[in-house]
Amino acid sequence: MGSEAQCKVSFQGKSGEGRAYLESEGLSFRGAFRFNIPVKNVLGVTVEQGTLKVSTAEGVASFALGPELTGKWAHKLKNPRSLLDKLGVKAGQKIATVGMKDEAFREQLTAKVGAAPSTRVGKDSDIIFFAVETASDLERLTALQQGLKRDGAIWVVRPKGKASRLTDGEVMGAAKASGLTVVKVAKFSETHTAEKLVIPVGLR
Repeated sequence: MGSEAQCKVSFQGKSGEGRAYLESEGLSFRGAFRFNIPVKNVLGVTVEQGTLKVSTAEGVASFALGPELTGKWAHKLKNPRSLLDKLGVKAGQKIATVGMKDEAFREQLTAKVGAAPSTRVGKDSDIIFFAVETASDLERLTALQQGLKRDGAIWVVRPKGKASRLTDGEVMGAAKASGLTVVKVAKFSETHTAEKLVIPVGLR
């Protein structure tokens, strides 16, 4: 979603000016006080005279965004982008998954693309999802990109936080060493993050 606005907000008996942020994961406010509302916690969304009202189990948060933004923000909250949308997966694409043990994710891919993703990388893959745990796993990037379309992408999926045995720098360094560049980072799940690697435009 990626939108932000200066506005007056009321929530749980507090009100004040500050900056509201609308992201794919939810709403947040930073100003006279602070709070976050994950998309999964949103129970309802209404618009009243330029004010966005977001209902949660903890109460109703009111954002005085003005008539131009309220409708747009309400639409985005009511129609959040799915994980596959954020990862750029489209119907008809050729998808490969390498080392991915998440069967629910593979089922989502099958439903979206119209065919089960291959566990082997053939030629002209649009997207390769590559699960890694250690720096040594990243050594396969050079070989994997041989099966990638020139304008395709490799998503490196790895544990995040304390469970991670890899740093952002190691992923970026391995990408560069294999002729790729990191262009995007996305939340894959509560436990995993994903970096999007592509062939630089000048080398396609």
